[in-house]
Amino acid sequence: MEHPEEKLVRLLREHGLTVTTAESCTGGMIAGRIVDVPGASYVLNQGLVTYSNEAKMRLLGVKKETLDAFGAVSPQTAEEMAAGALSSASADLALSSTGIAGPDGGTAEKPVGLVYLGCAYRGKVYVKENRFTGSRAGIREASVNESIKLALSVLEGTV
Repeated sequence: MEHPEEKLVRLLREHGLTVTTAESCTGGMIAGRIVDVPGASYVLNQGLVTYSNEAKMRLLGVKKETLDAFGAVSPQTAEEMAAGALSSASADLALSSTGIAGPDGGTAEKPVGLVYLGCAYRGKVYVKENRFTGSRAGIREASVNESIKLALSVLEGTV
């Protein structure tokens, strides 16, 4: 049985596409999952861990106004992260993640487990809101799984 990340690498290779990542709460785990697949070097352009707001602005072009108005954990930031990664890497598809993995840092409006995942492809950016439960490691792992599923949905045109 083909794992989702194997399917992602296979589809990207079959279509001659490249992927890049811009990660905050997943800290490079999405890129790591892709790198686990033999042949990833044909499709993975680069992966950026942009944990701080400063890094999001400097490396991805996330606007200070976006961060001030909506915060780092927002659909707007996930969208700008994915679009910025796509541009900076000259890739075909970009994945972004921003969220609160816990165990602290959550609020009533933005609880622990709130994660926004972005996928930029062919001039559009898709953002998915997720609300995961569990440990910090569990939330991060679930975020990686959902990010790869989102990428597959976008590539297959089912999103």
